[in-house]
Amino acid sequence: MQNQSQLEKMDENDVRAAYRRWAPVYDATFGRLVKAGMRQATKQANNYSGKLLDVGVGTGLALPHYGPQLSVTGVDLSGEMLERAKTRVKKARSANIEALLEMDASHLKFADETFDIVMATYVLTVVPDPVKVVEELARVTKPGGTVIIVNHFSVENGLRGAIEKGFAKHATKLGWRPEFPLDTLLVCERLRLVSIRPVKPLGFFTLLEFKRMA
Repeated sequence: MQNQSQLEKMDENDVRAAYRRWAPVYDATFGRLVKAGMRQATKQANNYSGKLLDVGVGTGLALPHYGPQLSVTGVDLSGEMLERAKTRVKKARSANIEALLEMDASHLKFADETFDIVMATYVLTVVPDPVKVVEELARVTKPGGTVIIVNHFSVENGLRGAIEKGFAKHATKLGWRPEFPLDTLLVCERLRLVSIRPVKPLGFFTLLEFKRMA
């Protein structure tokens, strides 16, 4: 249960501290790596309409790309990231962004079945308890609604597997878990996986789409 022991090593304070460090340089570093994937995920979300929740909205890279048929709420644990997201929304004049709120993804302050679409991009390797977060994503999604997750999933063997295992012991300092198997997220009976596809660049990340069961 190496993955579970790694979960125990990260807590909310670790995440806040890591992203306080990352916030000033996020867009110029990691942001460049995930930009294409963000566009792919928002394009998928734009197939739908209604109320959308962006969990782990970060600096708001995705926000200007949501279609006008979506009414968007973004949440993030990092106040520093959210300040940059608010600046981005003002510059883009994105009229469909309803709110940007500081909130713990494992304890979302929304009523059951509030949203038609829930997005969680590049966030589940960051949170202390990804299983709890997946349950929360399901809880706040309406029956028949859509949950879209983009994440890095580790592999067991080969050079990449060895590198991920080597970096795993530094998860607390990195602020994310290099070792994170796909099965970690396939835990919620209310979410049915309907598609899985690689995300640009290089397929290092994966897009999962779920339907919320009644």
